[in-house]
Amino acid sequence: MAKGEGGEQYSNASLLNKPVSSDGITLARKQERNRLSVCNKICYAIGGAPYQITGCALGFFLQIYLLDVAQLDPFYASIILFVGRAWDAITDPTVGFLVSRSPWTRFGRMLPWILISTPLAVLAYFLIWYVPPFEDGKVLWYLFFYCIFQTLQTCFHVPYSALTMFISSEQKERDSATAYRMTVEVLGTVLGTAVQGQIVGMANAPCLPGPGDLVADLSNSSNSVGLNNSEPVISLEHTKVAYMIASGVICLIYFLCAIVVFFGVREQKESCRPRSEPMGFFQGIKLVMGHGPYAKLVMVFLFTSLAFMLLEGNFALFCSSTLGFRNDFQNILLVIMLSATLAIPFWQWFLTRFGKKTAVYVGTLSVVPFMILVVCLKSNLIVTYIVSFAAGVGLATAFLLPWSMLPDVVDDFQVQNPDSTGHEALFYSFYVFFTKFASGVSLGISTLSLDFAGYISRGCTQPEAVDLTLKLLVSAAPVALIIIGLTILYSYPINEERRQGNRKLLQELRDNEADSETDSTELANIV
Repeated sequence: MAKGEGGEQYSNASLLNKPVSSDGITLARKQERNRLSVCNKICYAIGGAPYQITGCALGFFLQIYLLDVAQLDPFYASIILFVGRAWDAITDPTVGFLVSRSPWTRFGRMLPWILISTPLAVLAYFLIWYVPPFEDGKVLWYLFFYCIFQTLQTCFHVPYSALTMFISSEQKERDSATAYRMTVEVLGTVLGTAVQGQIVGMANAPCLPGPGDLVADLSNSSNSVGLNNSEPVISLEHTKVAYMIASGVICLIYFLCAIVVFFGVREQKESCRPRSEPMGFFQGIKLVMGHGPYAKLVMVFLFTSLAFMLLEGNFALFCSSTLGFRNDFQNILLVIMLSATLAIPFWQWFLTRFGKKTAVYVGTLSVVPFMILVVCLKSNLIVTYIVSFAAGVGLATAFLLPWSMLPDVVDDFQVQNPDSTGHEALFYSFYVFFTKFASGVSLGISTLSLDFAGYISRGCTQPEAVDLTLKLLVSAAPVALIIIGLTILYSYPINEERRQGNRKLLQELRDNEADSETDSTELANIV
């Protein structure tokens, strides 16, 4: 009996050893498959550059381009900026809904969207910066191609954003890839500012003097005799060509980045659990906005994004018109983006040391004193450079933290709704929707405000009402919006303890699914 039991025990042990060994091999293979190489992370990160490069160029320069180069009335320029961004905002949840229902292909579910949308997006972007040879339909020209580009870029950016959840099932690997992406995206803002600003800055057409400027010129005529003759004459046509050259360079970068992502990133079907049954569009809205932490996070970054976009959209005009740095504003913008880039590693360390929520408070509030200083101090180029560099350090949090916190919300939703899966694109698309809507509102209202204040296209000086309006748009209004956003952040429930708990629960869930998959495979082999 004992021998029989011993023999039976030996037999059971021998049978159990195989599954254990097979489980170990399977788990090791899954871990190896989920581990991303540095090359994979870099290729993935490069995909974030096109959105930031084009967004930075459009955000900083489109308003001043429409007013001073295309010479549109500020009222029509405000319509183009608002309608274009509002349309862009509407397309985000729509594309997110379509992406979430896309079938799996041999290239994945997200990557085909990136590849197909790129050529048309590049063409539409180039035509935004072309001044048509007619006047009557000029407003419709810019409105049409601006909306088309925003739609096509959405078809690139929403799938790319959701791709974060599909490159690996390991949170550590996703966080690491996100850090790479944030670095490249901030570098993209620097590149967009440098390419657009430096090329256009070399062909900046002179301003047009008004009646007050003519009086000042006559009083200083003795000091300026012969000065203009020694300088090369730059016409408005030169400026138009410069904008087209800059857009051509950006189009080439956009296309190359899309190719790198498509061929350098492997979308893993196994990195996500099987999707739930497809749901309707409004049902999807109710699903994602019904998750409390997500709704609060979106509201926080809605207000803070609106603040920074007001600053971004009006800072070029503020530097050139109010501060009088017409030939230096592109360099000031470049300093802001460079300091933001250099500060990214510091904020990455800060959020791992003190938590993401604390990093949002400290980083966002650190910008406020410099927003106030830049409008209170007397116009001085060196002081403006110093203030801009310091402001860029805090501005870096606006690039890093939203995309770092969104995966935490998605994980929290998956923990609370384990049977509802495959909705990652919806979460990302609605966040982009709200930020782009904020951008449209900020650009539309600010440009319309300049129209009411009496903005003069290409004017050497502006009325006092315009100067006051620009000060409000780059200082008082953003500060108020930041305070509102941070007040909402106080009730955001996902702290570091909850985030780590969600991470452990999801890892256990994935391990259980891996075990179930292994058992099913072995049972099939035995049969």
